[in-house]
Amino acid sequence: MHRRTFLATTMSTAAIAAARFPLPEGACGDEIDAGGLTKQTIPTPALVVDLDAFEANLKKMAEHCASAKRGFRPHAKTHKCPEIAKRQIAAGALGICVATVPELEALAAAGVTGLLLTSPIVDPGKIGRVIALAKSGHKLMVAVGHAREAELLAAAAESAQADVDVLVDLDVGDKRTGSLPGQPAVALAEQIAHSKRLHIRGVQAYAGHASHTVGFDDRQRVSREAMAKAVETRGLLAKAGFDAAILSGGSTGTYNIDSTIDGVSELQVGSYIFMDMDYRRIGGQGGQAIYTDFQPSLTVLTTVISATHPERVTVDAGTKAIDTTTPHRPDAKGRPGLLYAKAGDEFGAVTLEGDATLPKLGERIEFIVPHCDPSVNLYDRLYACRGERVEAIWPVEARRENSFVG
Repeated sequence: MHRRTFLATTMSTAAIAAARFPLPEGACGDEIDAGGLTKQTIPTPALVVDLDAFEANLKKMAEHCASAKRGFRPHAKTHKCPEIAKRQIAAGALGICVATVPELEALAAAGVTGLLLTSPIVDPGKIGRVIALAKSGHKLMVAVGHAREAELLAAAAESAQADVDVLVDLDVGDKRTGSLPGQPAVALAEQIAHSKRLHIRGVQAYAGHASHTVGFDDRQRVSREAMAKAVETRGLLAKAGFDAAILSGGSTGTYNIDSTIDGVSELQVGSYIFMDMDYRRIGGQGGQAIYTDFQPSLTVLTTVISATHPERVTVDAGTKAIDTTTPHRPDAKGRPGLLYAKAGDEFGAVTLEGDATLPKLGERIEFIVPHCDPSVNLYDRLYACRGERVEAIWPVEARRENSFVG
């Protein structure tokens, strides 16, 4: 049967359009009708979410934070998807973290509340976009870690007569962004407080260097050392008379470490909903070799498109479909012994080890990605699947710069 005829008999018109063509600029919808799609009719390469695993991950993190009496504000840089953000809030999240202004705009446009912009902004245009959201009534927070950033934000907020809540951003070891802890952070808070439009609510401290430390004991040591600086700084701010109700930090890798630290009020967990090969290697609390606290729910679905050689086949997922910037190899889900290697922009090579058998031409293989965040950023949509059936198609709204401006 001709491919076009086959598609027409197995998919609705809406599903064909959703599957084959990009979402329009400025589109803002939580779901697209899946229209009878299955894993066998999704055009590949495609990003697939296993709903059973995804929902179990949502539930486990929510239950852990409730038991630890900690809030959680998951990071949307992992998924960039309003539908997922809403499900996280429905599970008990205080709100959602975002890394970029487009993420902030996309989630605000979708009605997501409790937004925290965790990355610094010094570009006047981006600052103006944040202030415009605040002026329009969106309740949001911005992490500020430098005097110049505070100066620019204050000027824009005062010009627009818009109020913005602020967390003092701390560098607790990553050496990427933020003020040094202790008295430098107090001095920054004092500068921020000069503006009647900026309102300090606490501190932010992200220890990315701790999140991926291999081995639970080592990871716990590194994270506790880092977060101790944040706890101390939070105390100094409170002593100086500032509102220091919030200490926002943590990660998926340290969720069960930072939630035990007195003074940490909320966790910025992100990858727990999807997981990836990078997290899989770091080891769980019980000493197991594989990080098993959360299930891998995100895969790239591929098709074998060439089987010319007896020792290898080619799939239709290369560097445009799977982020390969980390040293970790994609893992063929449920297919031990299949080894993936990038073979160009459009192609991946699959070879064998052990007693594995090469897949046949046209066969489909799912790969757990090396790093979930940048892999999601390659796609316009996520196919949410229950078993073989596609239940919904979720637009990845927040990956498109300027989609929600003007």
